[in-house]
This record gives sequence, structure tokens and C-alpha cells, in this order.
Amino acid sequence: MTGMTKEEGINQVYGGGGHIVILGAGASIASTYRNPEKNEKRLPSMDNFIDIVGLNDLINLIPENLQAKNFETLYGSLHKHDPASETLVEIERRINDYFGNMQLPDEPTIYDYLVLSLRDKDLIATFNWDPFLYQAWVRNGEFTKDLPRLSFLHGNVAIGYSKEDKRCGPVGYQMRHDGGIFEPTKLLYPVEQKNYTDDEFINIEWDRLKYWLSKESGAVRATIFGYGAPVSDVEAVSLLNNAWGTPDDRAMEQFEIIDIVPEDELRKRWNGFIHSHHYDIADNYFGSSLAYNPRRTSESYFSHYQPMSPKEAFRSSNPIPDNFKTLDELWDWHRPLIEAEERKKNES
Repeated sequence: MTGMTKEEGINQVYGGGGHIVILGAGASIASTYRNPEKNEKRLPSMDNFIDIVGLNDLINLIPENLQAKNFETLYGSLHKHDPASETLVEIERRINDYFGNMQLPDEPTIYDYLVLSLRDKDLIATFNWDPFLYQAWVRNGEFTKDLPRLSFLHGNVAIGYSKEDKRCGPVGYQMRHDGGIFEPTKLLYPVEQKNYTDDEFINIEWDRLKYWLSKESGAVRATIFGYGAPVSDVEAVSLLNNAWGTPDDRAMEQFEIIDIVPEDELRKRWNGFIHSHHYDIADNYFGSSLAYNPRRTSESYFSHYQPMSPKEAFRSSNPIPDNFKTLDELWDWHRPLIEAEERKKNES
């Protein structure tokens, strides 16, 4: 029997079945490995953070018993010792400066592929401070306005918040002509207990993610990209787990992990989210559901788990090439998908 062709899959457009993608540092690091940041700034991990961001001179002033090579450990110790430390203030200022000046290169990055792989019914939530996700979202908005929602779970150097308007936007801009400045959002730093309800903006961002993760949202896929669920961030993992529910609660949804960590370790790390065999693991973005069926990840899910016909059960994927050199090439590839979505809207 002949299955659903690639062209038929492109033209199949559903309105429901959301996809949540949660990003950690590994996603931004992977993006810059592929296409370096415009000024060739590197994205740090917690183990090389001090060297890359340029904090060694400050760290040398810290008492030896508080020092550590891992930034998360060091910051936590310093914060516990003296939360009002001038050294902490200077560390935070340098972090803002380092990340705040970062720019995506002109050529397509993994973040450009990512934001175009999803639609308005989907959500990308990031723990990252760098501006790459937001920059990709803005520049691909020139091609289509049907892009995923965003949540910034630890704050972000590109995003400001107006308390008057309860809205966020580009940092430094105004919500309206007579005020509503988007003030810089607080960046949450690696301390053992982050109180996600203390900051109004952060609380809103988490509420959005918690709804999308809940059964009520109708989401059928969740992808974790480069997020290690660090043991020091117990509160974040607990919030994710409570929103998603137990594996028995999510017996049908598909859970996906994009990471270079060995599968047995990932399976153990995310065991509380995975029901039986309902999971996929990819060691790079282009091996994920997002790249196999861009903008149709939910349609692909329904075809395999709730097919309307035998033909649909044997659906062909529509994998995106990984070698586009310009945004125009990337946009041209997505054009048939966008056009099919617009036709569907006009029929409604």
C-alpha cells in the first residue's frame, strides 16, 4: 500500500495538538558551533563560564573556600556567604554586557530552523539568557507572522517588561507613546532555590509554560533541547514535572530529547516524563521531529498514533535540508507549508 506522500503531508494542516520545546544552554551552544556568533563570542557552559565571560579577575578576589571551577557552584557559594556582595553585582553586570551584545550571524542558524518549524499553537520556552531565540523570532517574522509563542524562564537580555502594562517586549522600547518602558528583566542566577513566583515577569513566563504542558492545552509533543535539568535547579524540574504530570497521565503524548548525552543517562534523567516507549532521542537538531516534519510535527504525530486511514499511517516525512546558506533559501523551502496553512485558514 502506498502511504501518504510528502506533498500530501505538506497540505495536511490541523489546528490543534501543540508542541512544546524547552531550551537549555546546549541549544545555544549547538547553534554557535554550526554558525558562530557575529562577533565570534562563544556560548559558555557552567564549567567554562568563568573563563569565557571573563570573570577570573573577580574570582581571584573571592576567599579560597568559596572558589570553584563550576560557575553554578561558585555563584551559589558566594550568594549564600553574602547575597549583597559587590562582587556579585559586578559579576551580574559583566554577564549582562557579555550576553547583551551578542548577535546572530547573517546565515541561517539552528534557531532560525527552530522558530520556523513551529506555529502559533506551539511554544518555545528557554532557560537561556542569550538573545538568539528572540533575534531569530524577529527576523523570521519578516517571512511569516505564524510563529510559536515564547517564554523566557530565567529572564533574557533582549526582553524587557512593563509593569504598568503587564506586557513584555524589546528591552528599552516603549509599550505606548506616553510610557510603558520595557525595563530589563531580572536574570535568574544559579542558586540552589530560585523562587519563580517572586518576580512578576518570571511568574508570567512560567504560568504560560505550565499551561502549555498541561493536559488542558491539548499539546501532544514535548521536546527538551540541550537542557540538563541540573540538580541545583530542583524547583524548575519540580514545576515542569507537576505541569506535565506522571507518565501514566501522559500515556499517549510523545516526549523527545535532543542531547549528546548517552541514551541510558537521558532516559534515567527524564524518567518522570516518559511513558513506556513514547520517547525519541536525537543527538542533533536535524535528527529530531522538528527537522523531519517542520510545521507539521503534530500532524505527523496524529498520523502515526491516530491515523484516519491506513494510508495516513504510512506517512512520508518532509525532512528539511541542513545546508541553507541564506535566509531566503530557508524561507523558500518553507513557502509551500505556509501557503497550505493560509489556504486552510481561508477555508475556515
